[in-house]
Amino acid sequence: MFDQQVTFLYTADFARSVTFYGATLGLPLVLDQGACQIFRVSRDGFLGICQCAPSASATPEGIIVTLVSDDVDNWYERLKAKGVAIEAPPSENARFNIYHFFLRDPDGYKLEIQTFRDPAWPRPWEPVT
Repeated sequence: MFDQQVTFLYTADFARSVTFYGATLGLPLVLDQGACQIFRVSRDGFLGICQCAPSASATPEGIIVTLVSDDVDNWYERLKAKGVAIEAPPSENARFNIYHFFLRDPDGYKLEIQTFRDPAWPRPWEPVT
């Protein structure tokens, strides 16, 4: 088992993406590496936003960053009020036993905010065994 997890996303417009994750989503910045800023998502989960090389491009296809919260509806209302484009209102997904919605960050990366309905999902306050 690992101690922490970081997902790194590359962006063509560094300032715009850093503003989205820091100001719009309200994630605290934990490390500024210049061309990469790392934000805390949870106690042991992090999201790194990194500037692409000038010859490269961000490729958001095939990636979904899921942010888990028991307050999906509040996140939906908060982000909608900030003008974030949301694909659809929160809904139940019976296949995966979750409640969720999707949105896109400024580079087109798909974000999902969800809660697990399955009682087997470990809650943050439960010890890891």
